[in-house]
Amino acid sequence: MEQILTRQEARREDTWALEDLYENEAACRKAAEEVAKKVDSFRQYRQSIGQGAKELCAALKAYSSMNQLFERVYVYANQKLHEDMGNAASQKLAGDVEVLANQLRANTAFLEPEILKLSGETLEQWVQEEPDLLLYRYFLEQILKEKAHTLSAKEEEVLSRAAEIGQGPSNIYAMFNNADIAFEDAAGADGEKFALTQGRYIQYMESQDRVLRQSAFQNLYKPYRQFANTLASVYDANVRQAAFFAKEHRYSSAREAALSANHIPESVYDQLIEAVHDHLSLLHRYMKLRKKAMKLDEMHMYDIYVPLVKDVTMQISFEEAKTIVERGLAPLGEEYLSVLKEGFENRWIDVYENKGKRTGAYSWGAYGVHPYVLMNYQGNLNNVFTLAHEMGHALHSYYSDRKQPYLYAGYSIFVAEVASTLNESLLIHDLMERTEDKLEKAYLVNYFLEQFRTTLYRQTMFAEFENLTHRTVKEGGTLTADDLKEVYGKLNEDYFGPEVTVDEEIRYEWARIPHFYTPFYVYQYATGFSAAIAISSKILKGEPQIVEKYKEFLSGGSSMTPIELLKLCGVDMTKKEPVTEALQIFDEYLQKMEQLLEL
Repeated sequence: MEQILTRQEARREDTWALEDLYENEAACRKAAEEVAKKVDSFRQYRQSIGQGAKELCAALKAYSSMNQLFERVYVYANQKLHEDMGNAASQKLAGDVEVLANQLRANTAFLEPEILKLSGETLEQWVQEEPDLLLYRYFLEQILKEKAHTLSAKEEEVLSRAAEIGQGPSNIYAMFNNADIAFEDAAGADGEKFALTQGRYIQYMESQDRVLRQSAFQNLYKPYRQFANTLASVYDANVRQAAFFAKEHRYSSAREAALSANHIPESVYDQLIEAVHDHLSLLHRYMKLRKKAMKLDEMHMYDIYVPLVKDVTMQISFEEAKTIVERGLAPLGEEYLSVLKEGFENRWIDVYENKGKRTGAYSWGAYGVHPYVLMNYQGNLNNVFTLAHEMGHALHSYYSDRKQPYLYAGYSIFVAEVASTLNESLLIHDLMERTEDKLEKAYLVNYFLEQFRTTLYRQTMFAEFENLTHRTVKEGGTLTADDLKEVYGKLNEDYFGPEVTVDEEIRYEWARIPHFYTPFYVYQYATGFSAAIAISSKILKGEPQIVEKYKEFLSGGSSMTPIELLKLCGVDMTKKEPVTEALQIFDEYLQKMEQLLEL
């Protein structure tokens, strides 16, 4: 049995270079002390912001530099903790920095309300007077756009206090779903018992043992069915608190309030659902193919996660993985590849699992220092895709940080998954072009089809559920367990089609989706995926200048709205076309799967 190394035993070259942020914890703590002083002194700007151009400019410079320094401290402390979550010193450092984060938020909360006391005309005049304010013009414009939804200082203070109560439903649900809920063990065909947890559920759903799948499926939903009335009341309360805060801030709905943060027109949401509905027949066809390939007389919801092609046994070293990813991303050009290699060769990546290390994978970093990627590399093809995915995020941050000042370097969730998904799309295409192995091709196509099913179709179904339930409350209705079960069951029937038996258990799936407690969030996974597929298709077709346009998109940060950024690549998310074009790619890969499996 392979031993998992301790952090101290890990090879230096397999770990990320945190010393590029700070040499050690002492240096980080010294920087944190500097941040604390800046946070304390920032309150002086409360009285001076409205006095003139120079005073406003001084406040914004102080705000930007303070946050930039804090970001570096915060990233170091948390990434240090993620190296070994059991390390007491790292826990203490991360905890202390979290306290500092709360102080920073409290001491800067006055900034936007004070700016909103100024008129657009005054601000424009000040920008003309003070050249250094030009840098902050877009930042100020975005704040002013929310002026219509900003109340008096007294009213905002009351709503701020009420926000703690508004978090009640989400906090109650999180406690139930993470701490209190318990599941009966699942059982396999031979009677062997398997501990069932939220984390292990999908692993069982992908098992070739159908008895285990059914057992895990039924046992997972038992407590959700048992507490359905309570969970429906919690969800109803969460929908109502979202409606309350939206109305008080003069939005027409909770959906408008949620989308306004990124300046996304509501039509984008509606057109996503419409475009997916127009192509539900493709998902129905995929389900029919699954049913045939699995030789099932009746296909249930616990059958749809099983790989149609058993995992292709490919042991891939990390060195090989880097070569495979470089080769797959060649269409992005030499400059992109040179940055990718820089990351590979200069310890941007924390590669392997060690005792206490945070699970999963992510890309993160601080402005002014290269991005970082955490992995737990296991040497299989899925991990190669994870490497491509996370380096997509990393290079998005690299290009944005290089081009934008700190205030505009971060990018919104609406575009965050574009660069990562695009990398996976290019990699799949390259691997398929290179392999002659029919089984390997089928495995790759199956992987891609599942990306479409779980991201584009499933997240859109979630988005439609939110739309319907929030509308019910807005129109004066109540959400009971029976109502939610009915709505969710009907959506599953519509999306998965006649080839799939919509089991009674799946009608309660609404009760186990934590994203529903961040209203109108999940649709962005589907729009981001669609945009990525549309851009990767343009790149693979060799559309003139598309790679340069894509790098311009990567360099945009938040200097434009997400919609405007994607338009740089000829992708207009205010129209149905990007989603429709992505679903046409789904159709093409579906045809390939039908041919490979001869179905």
